Amino acid sequence: MDALQLVALVAASAAVAGLARRTPVPAPLLLVAVGLAAAYVPGVPDYTLDPHIVLPLILPPLLYTAAVDSSYLDLRANIRPVALLSVGYVLFATVAVGWLAYVLVPDLPLTAALVLGAVVAPPDAVAATAIARKLGLPNRITTILQGESLVNDATAITAYKVALAAAVGEGLSWAGGLGEFALAALGGIGVGLVLMVPIHWLRRGLGDSLLQNTLSLLIPFVAYAAAEEVHASGVLAVVVVGLFLGHRAWQVDFATRLQEEAVWKMVAFVLESAVFALIGLQLPYVVQGLGQYGIGEAAWYAVGVFVAVVVVRFVWVYPATFLPRLSARIREREPEVDWRAPLVVGWAGMRGVVSLAIAFSIPVVTDGVEFPARNLVLFLTFTTVIGTLVVQGLTLPPLIRFLKLPGKDRYAETLAEAQAQSEASQAAEARLDALLADERNALPQPLADRLRTVLERRRNAVWERLGAVNAVTGETADDTYRRLSREMIDAEREVFVQLRDARRIDDEMMRTLLRRLDLEEAAAYREETAG
Repeated sequence: MDALQLVALVAASAAVAGLARRTPVPAPLLLVAVGLAAAYVPGVPDYTLDPHIVLPLILPPLLYTAAVDSSYLDLRANIRPVALLSVGYVLFATVAVGWLAYVLVPDLPLTAALVLGAVVAPPDAVAATAIARKLGLPNRITTILQGESLVNDATAITAYKVALAAAVGEGLSWAGGLGEFALAALGGIGVGLVLMVPIHWLRRGLGDSLLQNTLSLLIPFVAYAAAEEVHASGVLAVVVVGLFLGHRAWQVDFATRLQEEAVWKMVAFVLESAVFALIGLQLPYVVQGLGQYGIGEAAWYAVGVFVAVVVVRFVWVYPATFLPRLSARIREREPEVDWRAPLVVGWAGMRGVVSLAIAFSIPVVTDGVEFPARNLVLFLTFTTVIGTLVVQGLTLPPLIRFLKLPGKDRYAETLAEAQAQSEASQAAEARLDALLADERNALPQPLADRLRTVLERRRNAVWERLGAVNAVTGETADDTYRRLSREMIDAEREVFVQLRDARRIDDEMMRTLLRRLDLEEAAAYREETAG
């Protein structure tokens, strides 16, 4: 892939993802569909997934952004269901789907079938969690799906390595496989624990938002590479570091946080868009590699494996949800669950780029031993990924609406936000009184009043969302305040530009003045979107 092809891929996938925001179709599904169609358009170059690029260069930043945005406290509170899905389910699916594929496909060795099982075992919850947030699913379900996607890749990659060693005749025993799994998991967590504190200390010590964000872009690659260097799980190392830094993000300055959020949103958008487009673009390569298997025969196998993947997830999810609740301790500690929640979690098991990247990394020949049925395994992985994204991805939103799961209590959330803001404002007011009592902090009364006015508006803004609205516009008083504030900022901005054009101020001064307005408008916008 040359530079022009790469630019074309990124530009086209970003355009499609942007278009998806104007439609009810989730972006991953539209990107895959467009990729499938584009794969057979004359003139479109061949885009082949390179596992040496996807795993070390694309997976770490996507995992890092997800980990930083996750709640460490929520994950810790739901560690049992997250572990059962991200570790227990992946290992179960590896064996169960592998055995079913072995029974279904004639002449497919059991070891090769287990490799297929490991490859298609980890769900990619990017699309699922996006749908969950959009439709307002309970926080616990969203947390479980997100937590699963953070860790299951590490489990699947390790299971794949063990199954691959058996498939090429390296004779790895069960005990050896468990030992390798333990080494990868504990080693990855250990590397993350070793790196997280020094990295956080370095971020805080740099004291420059540009340097801090440059470091932020390097962190996932450093953590992944350091863990892989000692044959540990790079995935877990990235997740541990990301969770810690996200939990401690309040300790860096505001400029770093604002820039970091914008930068990582852009990085995640570009990478996710390109990755899902690449999935669709793999169709010609995968079909051409079928070799002795006819497309019709392989299609029947694909349907069988897809059904097995879907059914096996439910076979695990329902017992894993309800059997532990036989314990009175778990029932007391965790909220009540009915049959609808595991149905959503089970149906949200869409596969993604990690499965394809692992499949493409299967060697044709290892130490003179050819991997059996490699092309068929690659085809079955591709069809499973596409099938789950299309079938489950398109039906998940209507399923969630049909089940009428209790969503977030917006009134209770707003009330809790208002109470938290009130307590914080009281503390800030007490701090202000103490500071103004010191002669070194003497301010003219109008400026002191301005500080109190800003504080009072921040305290009242959330309460006003609970109150009456304007009968004409439907706005709360705070909504109207923000709208008028932004109108005033627009008027000031126009004057600054006119003064620059009239040569009464230079460009440097205009940029300084505009930046002040931008920060004020950004603050108003952030309050508006949070509301």
